[in-house]
Amino acid sequence: MTGEVWLILGGARSGKTRRGLAIAGGYPSRVYIATAEARDAEMQARIAHHRAERGVEWKTVEVPLDLCEALRNADGAGTVVLVDCLTLWLSNLVERERSVEAETALLAETLCALSATVILISNEVGLGIVPDNALARKFRDAQGRLNQAIAALADHVELVVAGLPLKIK
Repeated sequence: MTGEVWLILGGARSGKTRRGLAIAGGYPSRVYIATAEARDAEMQARIAHHRAERGVEWKTVEVPLDLCEALRNADGAGTVVLVDCLTLWLSNLVERERSVEAETALLAETLCALSATVILISNEVGLGIVPDNALARKFRDAQGRLNQAIAALADHVELVVAGLPLKIK
């Protein structure tokens, strides 16, 4: 039996992670997969904030690239895995020139095979103006396709705006 898949979408600082943590609160085994890399002081502070926000009940795994392997390693009935976030994971893939299409397909395949409940946090980046450069447009388009692929297989999809979740699926 497979677990549920949640996709929580929203803008920066919209409350996506807080929503994911609230959904995960009742599970006895909790794994937090962090895709961010602490490359500067601001990112270090953000990581520290998220670590404090979730508390000691969470096992943290830092995985900037090999998300599917980390999901398989964390899998188990009664486990919830919160991935924060797909946007940074995608950015890491693009930066290292890995195939976004192949990684997206592998992620979809992996999610369908897990028994754990998985909560994926992702930014909705396509609501603003059209970016003025090719790389930013490529990234925006890749993020949109990634979000669509995960939303198609997810059991639950929510959009968080100003801390308020809106059920999409």
